[in-house]
Amino acid sequence: MSRISVRGFAVASATAVTTVGAVVGVASGADQGTSEPVEAAGTTTLLADIPAGQQVQQASLTDQVVAQSDAADATARQAAEQGARKQAAQDAAAKKKAADEAAAKEREKTLAASRGDSRATFPFKASYTVAEVKAMAQQIVGSGQYACFSNIVTRESGWNYLAVNSSSGAYGLVQALPGSKMSSAGSDWQSNPATQIKWGLNYMNVRYGSPCDAWSYWQVHHSY
Repeated sequence: MSRISVRGFAVASATAVTTVGAVVGVASGADQGTSEPVEAAGTTTLLADIPAGQQVQQASLTDQVVAQSDAADATARQAAEQGARKQAAQDAAAKKKAADEAAAKEREKTLAASRGDSRATFPFKASYTVAEVKAMAQQIVGSGQYACFSNIVTRESGWNYLAVNSSSGAYGLVQALPGSKMSSAGSDWQSNPATQIKWGLNYMNVRYGSPCDAWSYWQVHHSY
């Protein structure tokens, strides 16, 4: 039974009782001196004619139906609130997962840039500017170690990939001694700065652990 029908039932019941009360009042008035007889119209039933137990039972049934309707409404509201909370939690979890995945990708990108790419290749040129050589080093060495690598190369060769030490014969950007050592990174070690950078990075990693560790050693000994 819907809420509207329950309320309607309750109102109808109250109306019926009021009507009976009105009839009783008229009858009472007749008893107080009115000489005209009082007749019940149609099927109107006097309140006195309704058994007292039935009146109580009817009122009790109405109260029970209304209470059940109220309880159903409360249950529906509670279910809706629980559903909303569950959906909100699911949405929050999905957003957090997406944010975590995006952050992980960004960290991996940053880490990759920090590590560099020792397998990077570059177009061959007859000559290279200092800016071009530094750009190669940034890509090969990576941002995490580039500053330390640059500090060493700046002091060893001034970023001149054709530099030769007149006294020792050390050669290239990282002043390998002898320069032919760099052939392990490529046969073009004499003219390709990328080959020299790759060899120098590997040398620093193997002997010192990293370019920054090599730079720490250099600062104390002024060589590496």
